[in-house]
Amino acid sequence: MQSDEVAWQVIRHNHCSFMSKIETGIFCRNPYNVTGICNRSSCPLANSRYATVRDHDGVFYLYMKTAERAHMPNRLWERIKLPKNYEKALETIDKHLMYWPKFLVHKTKQRLTKLTQMQIRMRRLALKTREKIMTFPRKEKKREPRREDKAEKAAMLDKSIEKELLKRLKEGVYGDIYDPVKEYNKLTNAIEVKDDMIEHEEEDEPEIEFVEGYEELEEEDDIEDYGGLAIEQGAADDDYAGNVTDGSDEDDEFTVAINRKRERKDSAFGRERLNTDGFNVESKKKSRILVEVEHDTADERPKAIM
Repeated sequence: MQSDEVAWQVIRHNHCSFMSKIETGIFCRNPYNVTGICNRSSCPLANSRYATVRDHDGVFYLYMKTAERAHMPNRLWERIKLPKNYEKALETIDKHLMYWPKFLVHKTKQRLTKLTQMQIRMRRLALKTREKIMTFPRKEKKREPRREDKAEKAAMLDKSIEKELLKRLKEGVYGDIYDPVKEYNKLTNAIEVKDDMIEHEEEDEPEIEFVEGYEELEEEDDIEDYGGLAIEQGAADDDYAGNVTDGSDEDDEFTVAINRKRERKDSAFGRERLNTDGFNVESKKKSRILVEVEHDTADERPKAIM
């Protein structure tokens, strides 16, 4: 007990970091103080046996300090959780502080009552909608108008510069450095060229062509005509081979007759070719020659029937 008295004399008369002196009195800012007043019976530093109640996020705890644990700072305070029911919490305090001084028991119960009432008021206020008061720093109040003035001046300067440049451009001070009409025309021409290129790319589709359908038939007719001439020439050669013994005069007459037939066919074929510009299909069909070759025996020569 003597050490407690020494501690109180030092705290009271020399210096205490938890002491707060104001016009209404001297108060204590220590969170373990049970009354909040700086006096001998309420000081948690000058009493080796002390009890108080603290609130941790809506949960109340009973804190107790004894002289037997003074040499162990990490286990100096014993904490007991109090029930949410107010009456049961009072019973718990009476149970654990049965042989403690009546002053501490009374002040502990009184602190529990105040904390309970404060918690009830906080819950009621939380249900109500209240205006939140926001502080606005004085420096920002002064800084924002200055910035606005600077921004307005800068904007006015930009506008004045733009007006002056447009005025000089209209007066022709800069010559042909920039002509808005020419630039606009260039831009429109470039856009038109791009549009034309896109249209050409879209129009690149296979074109439809029309061709004549009788060229192949003419070639076939020509081949058949030449085939008929070859057969006639072969028959004539056979006749010439069989009549070799008849004499040279007959041979000459025979060759002359064959040449005349060839000339007639060539002339007829040429006339038909000249008439192809009018697509005369009937003349082509009439000019076709059918050739039949009959072979009776191996001894008899083939007869060409025209």
